[in-house]
Formats: sequence, structure tokens, C-alpha cells
Amino acid sequence: MTLKYLTASRPRAVLFASLVVIALTGCTQLSESENQRLREAELTARSLMAAWESGDQTLIEDLFWPEATYDDFPNQHTYQGIQEIVAYVDAMHAWADDVYMNVGNVHVTSSGAVVEWVFSAIQARPMGAVSVGTGAEVVTNGVTVIEFQGDRIIRAADYADTAPMMLQVGGRIELPGGEVLEMGDERVP
Repeated sequence: MTLKYLTASRPRAVLFASLVVIALTGCTQLSESENQRLREAELTARSLMAAWESGDQTLIEDLFWPEATYDDFPNQHTYQGIQEIVAYVDAMHAWADDVYMNVGNVHVTSSGAVVEWVFSAIQARPMGAVSVGTGAEVVTNGVTVIEFQGDRIIRAADYADTAPMMLQVGGRIELPGGEVLEMGDERVP
């Protein structure tokens, strides 16, 4: 009885599975205009990373709406408007030489993007709590989340762990209870 049931129901199962595959294939096929929009979104996201690397103010002005915001979550600050966003990028170039943004995956939709990146630079001048240029290379990875409004960026947000950068330039991290993390400590990745 079981064998007969399985044999009889198999054509229905195959037919059902085929219909599901056909339906899903139809859903995943995008129109040419949607494909073009996704390509443009990826280009805009990659252009933002190029602007970070070069410090190109004109490119930043071209990428963002005038009223855009840029959230710097590692430092808990929001930059509002083009002038503040340009200043945010300039502040990094004020302490860093040989800036390099190694862009990994870029995940895009028609309304946004997520860019995975690895940042590296030489800390040549004072940087925040570090009052001298150490000449040390700093490397950290993170992501930038981008929201589009039409063909420009209305909001971007950086997410990164900046603690390794402070350790790389000779800083120390004091933990509750008196423990201290320094570069070379086996607990530091």
C-alpha cells in the first residue's frame, strides 16, 4: 500500500516542484530597468568608498543629497548635510596617509546598499586621543549601510570596531577591574 501511494503521488510531487521552480524563476528575473538600477546603486556605493579613499570633496558632493545624514556609529556622531559629511571624510585624511579602502562584497537593492570593506592607512599626524603621528599602519574592517533616494545617497552609516586601531598606534584599553589590553596581548586579535 505504501509503495503504491508513493508511486502514485510522485508525479504530483514532481509537477508541484516543477511549478514552484518555474514560479520562483519568474520572481527572480528582473526587468532590464531594475537590473540597471542595481548596477547604478552598486556604482554609487563603490564611488562612496573611492571618495573615502581619495578624500575627493567634489565626488562626495555629487553622491549625497544636500540634506543627507552620515552616521559614524563607532564615534557616536551624526553628520548632517554636505559640509559636515565632507568634514567627516576630511578629518580622517587629516591624520592618515596612504589611505586604502579595500572593498569586498557590495550588496545592493533598489533602495540601498551594504558595503563590506577593510580600511588601512598610516597614522602620520595626531588622531583623536593620540597626540603624535606614530607612523604605524592601522587596519580595521567594517561595513557602510547606504540608503538611496532616487539616484543619490540620503543616508549612510559606518559600523566598525575602532578599538584595534587604537591598539595598533600604541594605545591601551583599560578594562573594568584594572585589566589592560595592549597590542601583542594574546587576547587582542
